[in-house]
Amino acid sequence: MELIKEDDGLEPVSPTGEYFNSKVMSVSILGILESEIPIDDSQATALIKDVFLPINPRFSSIMVMGKKGARKWKKVEVNVENHVHVPSFSFPKGSSSPSENDSFLKTYISQIAMQPFPQGQPLWEIHIIKCPTSEAQGTLIFKLHHALGDGYSLVGALLSCLQRADNPSLPITFPSVSNFSSANKDDRNIGLRKVVSRCFSPLVNTVKDFGWSVFKSTCIEDDLSPIRCGSESFQPFLVSTVTFSLDRIKEIKSRLRVTVNDVIMGTIFLATRMYMQRASTNSNLSTNSTALVLLNTRNLRDYKSVRDMVRPNSESPWGNNFAFLHVPIPKVKPSDSQFSDPLKFVHEAHEVIKRKRSSFGVILTGKLLGIMKKCRNAEAVAKHISRTLRNSSMVISNVMGPVEKLSLANHPVKGMYYTVAGTPESLRITIFSYAGNLRVAVGAEQGFIDSELYTRSLVNAFDAILRDACWKQ
Repeated sequence: MELIKEDDGLEPVSPTGEYFNSKVMSVSILGILESEIPIDDSQATALIKDVFLPINPRFSSIMVMGKKGARKWKKVEVNVENHVHVPSFSFPKGSSSPSENDSFLKTYISQIAMQPFPQGQPLWEIHIIKCPTSEAQGTLIFKLHHALGDGYSLVGALLSCLQRADNPSLPITFPSVSNFSSANKDDRNIGLRKVVSRCFSPLVNTVKDFGWSVFKSTCIEDDLSPIRCGSESFQPFLVSTVTFSLDRIKEIKSRLRVTVNDVIMGTIFLATRMYMQRASTNSNLSTNSTALVLLNTRNLRDYKSVRDMVRPNSESPWGNNFAFLHVPIPKVKPSDSQFSDPLKFVHEAHEVIKRKRSSFGVILTGKLLGIMKKCRNAEAVAKHISRTLRNSSMVISNVMGPVEKLSLANHPVKGMYYTVAGTPESLRITIFSYAGNLRVAVGAEQGFIDSELYTRSLVNAFDAILRDACWKQ
């Protein structure tokens, strides 16, 4: 990392940016856009210079070490050619059909995920894949370092480069946060006991959640299982995806009177236990397994544009504004090895997340990290975060996408998803909504987790929940 003597006027790197670009971790977000037509990259350089780079100064900055040891963002000239990659695959003769190209794309994503960023240039790359796959005629991969911002910021940046496919002059719209996080409850008639309970519950839940979070990050590890091998460092992984209809999810939401996020989490939890049973017939479905759920800590009701995010004192500021929430994966009794009650996974997810959201444990955990940084240093905090991830079984991240179909430089975007690279857990689930569908990407440690089997388990779990919630008499 470059050392500078004069750092006056340079923007400081956020604490989370330091944690995620350290000796312990180098975390990246990979955003994948699937094109409905073959990709013409002749205008790529001009689009990057005129549209992408002006979005935020960090895309034209490198991370440097200031005179007092604090990291800063330093503006530099960007050589676009160093950031754009157009690989040419050498396919065996007769084996370049779209479905067979899928494995080449997965391998390529795994390879670029393992490659560190050169620290002497801005921390982003674009990979243009021109060969067709079973999902698209071409694929764009945006690799962006997590130090630049979280999923909310970076996905917002990418979307600001796109336009509505039906009418480019109209603004892109996003689903309301309330559609995803507000259950259909009628709380008008609340008894005195419930009022008292609501007053004291946050205090009790805060103590429990904060204490549990500290223990989980330091001395309590999840059990080893078919989804957790206890790797101490980032391992190669493969990504598989599955698509669900948002209308179907909302139908389940309305029937069960829960939230969209509850339905998603319940499906993931049920699929995880199904996978554990299928991957190992002797697997114990009552293992202590925890999911780390990433929460957006911005105080907002709706998705905000990048223009709003970079304004001073914005309620949805650019950067890394998220926290981890420990959520136990529901256990399965030996007598219920056939998963006879799939809806219990949705209801348990609803109750646990509702309770944890009513506490201030997440805020206290963030304060603890700040104290650790002041008393020790950023590397110590990075080790603490890495250990938190390693002690858990999986990480789940959810980002809302646009309602309408979009296009990029007259290339209609068929689908979008993202994944995270650089963290030590064996299983990472990322969720992105786009044009009426929900895309779930499964990042599974190569050679340990069968990502295809896990995605099939997701489909089976969702079908079981849909059947019992909406069709079963």
